[in-house]
Amino acid sequence: MSITTQSARPIYVVTILTGSFLLFLVQPLMGRIVLPVLGGSPNVWNIAMLFYQGVLLAGYLYAHGLQRLPVRQQLAIHLALFGIAALLLPIGMAAWYPSAGEGDPAL
Repeated sequence: MSITTQSARPIYVVTILTGSFLLFLVQPLMGRIVLPVLGGSPNVWNIAMLFYQGVLLAGYLYAHGLQRLPVRQQLAIHLALFGIAALLLPIGMAAWYPSAGEGDPAL
């Protein structure tokens, strides 16, 4: 039994909305984590916004480029990226970054 495009549409909509919600949930969370370390300047929030908008654009480019590959290759690439992301968790400030006022918050 195959799923038609019309019946699969709600699944796609829910998936996209969930991904967007999670992305925009993590953005202020990371901003709150780095704000005390980097200082409370507006530059910190501006850089956070710029970073996440860039990541969102990169995600769209990733999805656009990936759709041209066969489904098995898409799955392999997704699983590899999930594995890399799991190795990089937990999310937090890098221990090597200097304290507030000593470095450029844009990094």
